[in-house]
Amino acid sequence: MKIAMVSAHASPLTAADGQGAHLAELASAMAGAGHEVTVHTRRASRSVRSRVDTPAGYRVVHVPAGPPKRAPQDDLLPFTGEFSDFLRDHWVTEPPDLVHAHSWVSGIATALAAGELGIPFTQSFPTLGSAEQRHEHTTGCAERIRFERMLGRRAGRVIAGCAADVLELCRLGVPRDRIAVVPAGVDLDRFSARGPWAPRTAKHRIVSVGPLVPRTGFDVAIAALPQLPDAELVIAGGPEHGRTAHDTEARRLRQLAARLGVAERVRWPGRIPRAGLPALLRSADVVVCTPRYEPDGVVALQAMACAVPVVAAAVGGLSDAVVDGFTGLLVRPGQPDGVVTAIRRLLANPALRDTYGAAGQDRATARYSWDRIAADMIRAYPVTAPEDVPDAKPRSRAEAP
Repeated sequence: MKIAMVSAHASPLTAADGQGAHLAELASAMAGAGHEVTVHTRRASRSVRSRVDTPAGYRVVHVPAGPPKRAPQDDLLPFTGEFSDFLRDHWVTEPPDLVHAHSWVSGIATALAAGELGIPFTQSFPTLGSAEQRHEHTTGCAERIRFERMLGRRAGRVIAGCAADVLELCRLGVPRDRIAVVPAGVDLDRFSARGPWAPRTAKHRIVSVGPLVPRTGFDVAIAALPQLPDAELVIAGGPEHGRTAHDTEARRLRQLAARLGVAERVRWPGRIPRAGLPALLRSADVVVCTPRYEPDGVVALQAMACAVPVVAAAVGGLSDAVVDGFTGLLVRPGQPDGVVTAIRRLLANPALRDTYGAAGQDRATARYSWDRIAADMIRAYPVTAPEDVPDAKPRSRAEAP
């Protein structure tokens, strides 16, 4: 199958994590399964080539739309017309069998070009504006939500990353029979129990990873720390190399840690490069994920693949990824006392940590490999023919959804 992916704001070539890494892994797995994959992303630098054939077997096409510099997704809406015109001209001569748009801005350009040419398209929303508005109390999402509702109704298939987003899409008016759940995957070659451990300075180590923004919920992990006197908390997020002095959220969290008397037990390495993240996760007794909104649960999956037990808020993709009492423990969101109880239970019982870690690794391997996720995505596409679908039978109890 010839698959065109559209990602206006994130490139699989330049992003070390987040949506760019997701695109790179998905495109690689699909290309490895024999599909012809082209990723269309906005040109964000004058130095990039128009087309790049990657070693993984997929192609990247840089679309000239707007100034050639990096910009937030919400600033790209004025350039969707240019983006769409380029896609339409490209697809007239090289038509794909199907287009997969990643994000709402990408979806607008895709809907215009694919709709004019009669090419079926699938829509993914890495996050949903309606959910962000409700969980993060953000404003200014009305236009985005209106576009997401329109795209959800026009796309041949809408991909939700977790069960919670299915309900969110249904509230937007997307018919349930056109929604498919395909979660994020994990790089099992990089994230595994084998490999080095990062050095640690306390009897126990708790690790939290994510963007340095309020919705990540690092404050919940910090609030739990006074009741865990033998533990250090490593917060990996924000600028690289711990340069967080001028970051608003970092200042807020540092002030909270100082007020609670735990500042000396909180480590701030900044954003860890993807190559160094497995060693940090392996060094943890427990990985804690306490976000207010989390559609994919990638950090939990990475920890599970490294055979580390997870304590996670029961929200979004975390509720799907973590099997409570089997690969880790789920707690009510925003409740430090529940986090304390769960962590204490694990720190007091090394055998239980090992059991949860082994079960988590089995589940990550069986259910969340990128080969499996790519096969699930191909099945979800509305034009998939039986011969295009690689076999991916369940391999163990641990992969149950």
